[in-house]
Amino acid sequence: MSLLLVLGVVVVAAYIFRHIVVKGKSCTSKVKLHGKTVIITGSNTGIGKETAIDLAKRGARVILACRSRQRGEAALEDVKRESGSNQVVFMQLDLGSQKSVRSFAETFLKTESRLDLLINNAGVYMQGRTEDGLGMMFGVNHIGHFLLTNLLLDRLKACGPSRVVNVASMTHNWGNVDFDCLNTHKALGVGSSALDVFWIYSNSKLCNVLFNHELAKRLKGTNVTCYSLHPGAINSDLARNTSSLFQLSLTPLNLFFFKNTVQGAQTTLHCALQEGIEPLSGRYFSNCTVRELYARAKDDAASKKLWELSERMCGLA
Repeated sequence: MSLLLVLGVVVVAAYIFRHIVVKGKSCTSKVKLHGKTVIITGSNTGIGKETAIDLAKRGARVILACRSRQRGEAALEDVKRESGSNQVVFMQLDLGSQKSVRSFAETFLKTESRLDLLINNAGVYMQGRTEDGLGMMFGVNHIGHFLLTNLLLDRLKACGPSRVVNVASMTHNWGNVDFDCLNTHKALGVGSSALDVFWIYSNSKLCNVLFNHELAKRLKGTNVTCYSLHPGAINSDLARNTSSLFQLSLTPLNLFFFKNTVQGAQTTLHCALQEGIEPLSGRYFSNCTVRELYARAKDDAASKKLWELSERMCGLA
């Protein structure tokens, strides 16, 4: 009898953990988006794709901004089918190429009259170099989105009230921006071990949070607000570029401890849609709730220095 009792307690505890702690809160906003236009980077898969489906269901015109034409066009059909909307468009965007970012922005501004919501969702977890010679995770996760946002800011301001949502990660807590390394190697780290790659990814996510912090200061007095967020630990294909052994080792963790992509999209949707959060511009959210940041993630001097270095690296200065 005692064994059955223990098993019962374990099952109940596991259920509570899975359905309350792991699943987390949901976006409760009922806002409709008819007549609004949204760009979502990396929306051919994972939480980006789920975000696209939700926003398309609400009536938004959704631009799927993805690197792979083949995967982007496949996602386009999925999003149209699952949302029941024909107001979904694929546009090619390679965040690892500043030329591609500029071309995307130029085409978008010529062909679309509105931009109400920019969701900087795409991210990579891999070493390497971008087309411009930057460290891959610095170039894609930060610089590509930095350039894209700046090129589209005037349109966002013209269509306000509008929002920029930056998908970061709680791993930013372990990040550090080494400006000497950035100036010397144009990267957030140069190691190639599994631990090195994790630290560099964390550094890139700290860049996302610092970018959001500085962006909010520069947007004061405008009708554009911005938010960064941790989507949760998600069973997505972010680790697609890691070894098959590493991916296999994640399987049991994914099944129990990680959110699915619908659950993982909820904080993005909260930041994109929730009414009344405009005074929280520049803040960081997790589980659909605003959170406090450690000092280094809201460091005014570091965020300003990163902004100015980023401007120089993509020719905006």
